Amino acid sequence: MPGVSRRGFLAGAAGAAGAAGAAWTSMLLAGCDDAPAGEESNSAPNNEPLTGAAVAFDGATQAGIRTPTQAHLNLAAFNLRDGVDAAGVRRLMRLWTEDARALASGRNPLSSLEPEMVEWPANLTITCGFGPRVFALAAPDAAPAWLGGIPAMRRDALRPEWGQSDLVLQICADDPVMCAWALRHMTRAGVDYARIAWLQQGFMNAYGSIPKGRTPRNLFGQVDGTVNPSTDDDFAQQVFNPDGSSSLVVRRIAMDLDGWERLDRASREQVVGRRLDDGAPLTGHDEHDAPDLSARDEFGLPVIDPNSHMARAMPPADHPEQRFLRRPYNYNLPPAPGSESLSDAGLIFLAYQKDPEAQFTPVLRRLMEADRLNEWTTHIGSAVYWLPPGTAQPGTAQPGASQERGGGDAYWGETVLAGGRG
Repeated sequence: MPGVSRRGFLAGAAGAAGAAGAAWTSMLLAGCDDAPAGEESNSAPNNEPLTGAAVAFDGATQAGIRTPTQAHLNLAAFNLRDGVDAAGVRRLMRLWTEDARALASGRNPLSSLEPEMVEWPANLTITCGFGPRVFALAAPDAAPAWLGGIPAMRRDALRPEWGQSDLVLQICADDPVMCAWALRHMTRAGVDYARIAWLQQGFMNAYGSIPKGRTPRNLFGQVDGTVNPSTDDDFAQQVFNPDGSSSLVVRRIAMDLDGWERLDRASREQVVGRRLDDGAPLTGHDEHDAPDLSARDEFGLPVIDPNSHMARAMPPADHPEQRFLRRPYNYNLPPAPGSESLSDAGLIFLAYQKDPEAQFTPVLRRLMEADRLNEWTTHIGSAVYWLPPGTAQPGTAQPGASQERGGGDAYWGETVLAGGRG
C-alpha cells in the first residue's frame, strides 16, 4: 500500500476496531437492561468506581512515585539489544512515552488493535528508570555518581536473575487485567530495542478494601511505610531533585513466613518495635507517634529493643537526611513441588530518594548489621535506576522547563539524552 506507513495503517485499523467495539458494547448493554424496577444492573459502567479512575501521566515528576499505592505491580527489567546506540535509545523513549501516555489516559496506542482493553485504565501508571548502560551509550557525562549500585552487604544472598538491568518499567494499576495488558503492550512496542530481563509481580490491598490514607501491611502483618514523606516539603527534601528526577532502589526480599508464624504475638512485636494491631511504637499510642528509645520497663530493660527493625531503621539525630519513600509490594508464589512450605513469599521493596548513597545505603547497612528481623528475611535481588523528570504533551512544554521545574520533556529523559552522542 504505497504512502501508508505501518503505524498509520495500525491507527486506522484500531479506529475501525474501536467503532465496531463501541457498537457491539452498546448492543450488549441494551440487551442487559432488564434489572428489576428500582435496581440498577451491577454491570453498568457508571456503578463501578474504577471505570473513571485515571492518573495524569504528564507533570513535573513521573506518576507512580507519589501516587497512592495501587493493588497490582508488574516491575519489568529490560536490557538493550546489541547494536542499539544513542539514537536508538532516544527512539525507544519517544515510542514508550507516547504509548504509556495513551494507555494511562484510556486511549489506544497506535500500534494496538484492541482499544477495548484500555478503555478503563484503573489508575494505571507507567514509570521509567535508566540503568548505567543507558548513560554509557547515550549520555556518559550525565550519569549520577550513585548509579554504580548498592554496595555488597554481608548478609546478601543476591541472585543474578534479579540483578541490574539497562531499563525498568514500573507498571501499577488497580485492575490486574489492565496491569497485564499494559506490560504486554509496552514489551511488544519496544521489542526491536530491548528484551525483557526479569519480571517481578506484586500485590497490595485491593482498591477500596482499606480506608484511604491507611498504611498497608506486608505478609508479616506489619504496617509498612509509616515514616514515608507526606508533604510537598517532605518530597522536595527526600525524593525529588529540582528538575523532577529521582532514583529507584529495588530490593527483592524473601520472607520466611513459616518460621515467623512460629513466634507468639509479643515476640513479633519485640522484633519489629511496633504493635501489630495499629502500628504504634511500643512506647506510643498512635502509629505516627515518635518512639522513645530511652524508655525502660519495670525491670530496667529497654521497652523498644535497640536492635528491633524500627530502631535500626531510624535515622540518627546527626543524619536526618537518611529518609526516603517506601512503596513496597508483596509477592506470594507457589512453593516448589514436594516442598513442605506453604509458599515462596516476600517483598518487592521499592525505595525512592534523591541520592541512594546518602539516604538508602546507610539505613540498609544498619539493618544488615543487627536488625532482629534478619532471621526471617533474605535479600535476593538488587538494582538501582535513575528516574527521569516528568513529561509534557508535545507542543505544550516551555523552553528550559525540565531544568527549572520539571515536566518539560516530550519524552522520558529527553533533556539528558539530547545532550549525548549519536
